[in-house]
Amino acid sequence: MNFVKRAGRSLRARKSKTAVVLGIFVVISTLLLGGFLLQGTAARQEADAQRDIGVDVTVQSSGLTSEVADRIGASPLVSRYNPLLVLTAGAQGLKPLESELPQPGGKGDDEDKGKGKGPLAVNGVKDSGLLLPFSYGSNKILTGRAITSADAGRKVAMVEQRLAKKNGLKLGDTIGVKSADGQRTLQTKIVGIYQDAMPGPAQWEHPSKLPGNVLYVPVATARELSPGTRHLAEAVFKVGSPELAKQLHDEVEKLLGAESFEFRVNDKAYNDQVRPIQQVGAFAGLIVWLIALAGALILALILALQIRERRDELGMLLAMGEKKWKLIAQHTAEVAAIAVPAVLLAAVIGQVPAPFVGEALLSGRTGAPRMTVGLADLGKVAGIGLGISVVATALPGIGVLRLHPRSILASGE
Repeated sequence: MNFVKRAGRSLRARKSKTAVVLGIFVVISTLLLGGFLLQGTAARQEADAQRDIGVDVTVQSSGLTSEVADRIGASPLVSRYNPLLVLTAGAQGLKPLESELPQPGGKGDDEDKGKGKGPLAVNGVKDSGLLLPFSYGSNKILTGRAITSADAGRKVAMVEQRLAKKNGLKLGDTIGVKSADGQRTLQTKIVGIYQDAMPGPAQWEHPSKLPGNVLYVPVATARELSPGTRHLAEAVFKVGSPELAKQLHDEVEKLLGAESFEFRVNDKAYNDQVRPIQQVGAFAGLIVWLIALAGALILALILALQIRERRDELGMLLAMGEKKWKLIAQHTAEVAAIAVPAVLLAAVIGQVPAPFVGEALLSGRTGAPRMTVGLADLGKVAGIGLGISVVATALPGIGVLRLHPRSILASGE
């Protein structure tokens, strides 16, 4: 008789023992599926976190220009970047804030004006959301929006709430900004009003150093106010991980030289949010292998006991000329036939606890976890289940190879 048919009849004849093995396989498959679901969810959460949080790299150098920043920003390692061009400017139709404290030494504003220093501090940016005060919450946009790369060709500005309050400014208003030498004037439209948490200085400062007098405009607009200004104060680049930041350092070094730049990596948010997710994924992977190993050992012990109980059957088959490898193949087919429905049952059962486990381990990191059973996960579980079947029957199969029909039949008399 074909060993596959014999395996089917054997399963039907031993229903209670088949049910026991099926139950064990369902438990193993459910745990395996839960591990793969947790791994997949952690991987998605990690990818989302790397995209949304990432690592901020700040580059400062005397040779850092907009052109160099654009070349670094074009690297595939960089997802977003922001060059910062800092200058001072005058105001037209706008009253800048002034320090209420007395000026030491009795110096007047005329001396500062003679130095070409305007009362407004203008920060030319590409993406204001990458500036540390905005990305970490010390500066907050109260109304309107931030400046983004889409504003590159527009005359727009973000103003601080204290300056807006003093001049009665609101979204959509237009303010005039003059170059420090007074030769150029640009009209900019207010698209955002922000709040700087920094209080006014404790001593007299020039108006351009007051936090309320800081304007944010696109880099191109800032360059129009001061065409001769080429060097950037700094540039911030967002990459996906600290490992990618190290690779970016090598690229920056090729452009700026080994000792001519400062390279700062801010990975605190990454470590706070992404590292725990990576640890959950690694833990899930370890659990998967432990479950597979334990499952194989448990099933091997159970099958070894069943083979001992079926020694008479095996002896009869060997005496009838059945080959030993077919006996092993029969047991493998029996276990594999149980593994297939076990995986399907696990797919149904595993949907129940998976969301709760994911919520407990991953919630609060980067949002609610998305745990869904996919064909890939089922394929992995099925593959490991079949592997367990082979391993679990291979160990007792060694005993089958050592069987001799005469000794078996003689011991049964």
